[in-house]
Amino acid sequence: MTAKGTKGIVAAGHPETTRAAAIILEEGGNAFDAVLAAIYAASVVEPVLCSLGGGGFLLAHPGDGKPVLYDFFTQTPKQKATEEDLDFFPIDADFGAVTQEFHIGMASMATPGTVRGLFQVHRDHCTMPMRRIVEPAMALARNGFTVNRLQAYLFQVVGPIYMSSAASRDIFAGSADPDGLKIEGETMTNPDFADTLDVLAREGEDLFYRGEIAASIAADCRHGGGLLSTADFEGYQAHQRQPLGVDYRGARILTNPPPSSGGILIAFALEMLKDMDIRGLRFGTPEYFGCLAKVMEVTNKARIDSGLLDATESLLDPAFLATYKSEITGQPQVNRGTTHVSIIDAAGNAAALTLSNGEGAGYIAPGTGIMLNNMLGEEDINPAGFHRWPENTRMCSMMAPSLAVEPGGGLIAFGSGGSNRIRTAILQVVVNLLDFGMSVEDAVNAPRVHFEGGLLNIEHGIDDDVITRLVADFAETKCWDERNLFFGGVHVARRKASSTIGNAFHGAGDPRRGGAVEIV
Repeated sequence: MTAKGTKGIVAAGHPETTRAAAIILEEGGNAFDAVLAAIYAASVVEPVLCSLGGGGFLLAHPGDGKPVLYDFFTQTPKQKATEEDLDFFPIDADFGAVTQEFHIGMASMATPGTVRGLFQVHRDHCTMPMRRIVEPAMALARNGFTVNRLQAYLFQVVGPIYMSSAASRDIFAGSADPDGLKIEGETMTNPDFADTLDVLAREGEDLFYRGEIAASIAADCRHGGGLLSTADFEGYQAHQRQPLGVDYRGARILTNPPPSSGGILIAFALEMLKDMDIRGLRFGTPEYFGCLAKVMEVTNKARIDSGLLDATESLLDPAFLATYKSEITGQPQVNRGTTHVSIIDAAGNAAALTLSNGEGAGYIAPGTGIMLNNMLGEEDINPAGFHRWPENTRMCSMMAPSLAVEPGGGLIAFGSGGSNRIRTAILQVVVNLLDFGMSVEDAVNAPRVHFEGGLLNIEHGIDDDVITRLVADFAETKCWDERNLFFGGVHVARRKASSTIGNAFHGAGDPRRGGAVEIV
C-alpha cells in the first residue's frame, strides 16, 4: 500500500491491531507508543497468536539513537517437580489435512515476559502515558469486535485448548453453539482483560510480577500441578541486546541475535547469497527457486551442525557462525504461533515486534482474561522427552523481528510468524525487495517455497511449468493449492529516503496471516 501520509505507517496481522496503532500515531505518539498499542489490541483480536501471557522480541531503532533488541521471551521455571504431580496433558489440533499433538495444562507454562518487556520499552522510548496507549485495546475488549475468517479458523484448529477450562470457555465459546468456539461473524468481548489493562496502566508492571496476578498464578500452580512460583515472576527480567547485523545489497540488515536462532540463520543465508548472482537467475524460474532451496538446505544443516559445511566455505567467513555457536547450542527452542507488527514514524523511529503465546495452555489467569503460554509443552524443545529443560533459562526462538537500513536513510521494518518458516519467509521477502527491486506489496505477495527435512513445499501461484521442473528436480515435494499461513506472514513497513514526506511510506500486511496496513 502506498498513500499520502505524514505521521507514519503500520503493518500488522489484523485490521483492528493496525487501527489501534494508527490512532496513537494520529494523536502524535511515536512508533514505540504505537507498537505497544498494537500489541495490546492484538491480545484482544488475535488471541490465539498474541497474549500478555507469552513473550517476544522488539527491535527498536530510535531515529536519534542506536538500535537495540529487547528480549522479553519466556523463561523456564526455577524448579521442576515430579511428573506424576503435574497438570500436563496432550490435545490434538485439527489442521484439516493433518492433526498435530500439543501439550497443555499448568505445567506447560513458562514465565511470561511480555508485560515486563512492554513496560521497559515504555520507559525507554515512549512519549504517551500508558493509560492512553491501552485505551484502544480496552475499547475492543469491552465493546467487542467481529471475529474474522482467519481467527475463526485458528479457533477451530486449537479448539480443544480453548474449551479445556471453564474460564477459557467463558471468553471463547460460541454464542449460538456454546459447545464450540466462536465462528466468523460473531462478536467477541473480554471485559476482564479490559479491566486488567486499566489497572496495569495505572499500577504498573509490579501488579503482574509482584502483585495479585503473580500471586494468583503461583497459588494455582502450587495446588493444581503447575511449576511457576512467585520467585519466577519476581526474578524475571527483560534483556537488551545489540542487534545482529549483516550487510546485503547495500543495506544493513539488523535482526534478532543469539541466544535465539532465527536471526543468525537469516544472516547465514544472506551471507551465502551475497556472492551468488540470484538476479541473473530471473525471479520465478526453476533455477531461482532451486537456488533458494539449496540455501535453505545448507542453512538447515548448519543449524544442526552448528558449523560451516565444506560447500559454503568459499562463500562465508568461517568464523561467522562459530562466533555464535556456543550461544545457540543448548537453548530450549520454541517455534509456534506468532504475530508481528512493523511501524515506522515520520521522525525515523522504527519498531519491529514479534510475539508468541505458543498455542496457549488453556489456563486463564484468574480474573484477568489472559491465557498463559504452553511453551514447556512444545516437542521442539524436548527431543529427549518432556520435562528435561534446563531450569531458569531464557528460551530460544525462531522469531526474528528485523530492520533494513538503506543508503540515504531509508528504513524497512519487517518480521513474520510461521514457526520454522519464519526465516525462509523473511529471507524471500528480503531478496524480493533488495535483489529484484519489487514493491513492498509484490515482495510480500510473491509465492514462496520452503525446504526442510528433504521436503520442498511449493506455494500456490508458481507457474505450472516451473512446478513441473521442481517436482522433477527434488526427491520430495508438496504442492499447495492455496496461499497458506504455513508460508509465514511477513508484515512490512517502509520509509523511502528519496521520497517527500507525503509519499515516503509504503507497506504491506501479508494476506496469508490476515495482514493489514495503514498509513497515517
